[in-house]
Amino acid sequence: MPDALELLKTRRSVKPIELAGPGPTPSEIETLLRVASRVPDHGKLAPWRFILFEGDARATAGEAIASAFRADRPDASPDQINFERNRLARAPLVIAVVSRAGPHVKIPEWEQQLSAGASAMSLVFAAHAMGYAASWITEWYAYDRRVLDALGLSSNERIAGFVHIGRPAKPPDDRERPNLDSIVTRFGR
Repeated sequence: MPDALELLKTRRSVKPIELAGPGPTPSEIETLLRVASRVPDHGKLAPWRFILFEGDARATAGEAIASAFRADRPDASPDQINFERNRLARAPLVIAVVSRAGPHVKIPEWEQQLSAGASAMSLVFAAHAMGYAASWITEWYAYDRRVLDALGLSSNERIAGFVHIGRPAKPPDDRERPNLDSIVTRFGR
């Protein structure tokens, strides 16, 4: 396993279209999910859950996405509809991180949502540590109630992100990062 700091410094997002198989094995998926479950969670609420899309399930979910797209865009071309249909089929494995934050007497909902976000980021880092690449995205369908219903989300659940996982088809490019002087303020100075 690479040095932990080097691992954190070398993580890069890879576009789902640039992810190839083979994807993680069942044992590796279990490890990914265990890591994703070890995040800050005030009150031990587990305000998140996971939906796995692999194999034919990616196409089944894609039909729900294409159906919602087609309903809103009756003029869409077959190529556009097919693109939407394949949203979750671009990577060998997609894990939806579902936020199930809700009212609580002590823990604000925003804090529960942050826990779901931490879970998604932990998935991304765990995939990188295992030699895979990942991309955490939402896109329009993460906010479309028809799609969420088709994926089995309850009315109080939201998608924190779809984490696409696979092997990078090419070495990932880095992007320019913000200058620390532009994002860091030292209090009292």
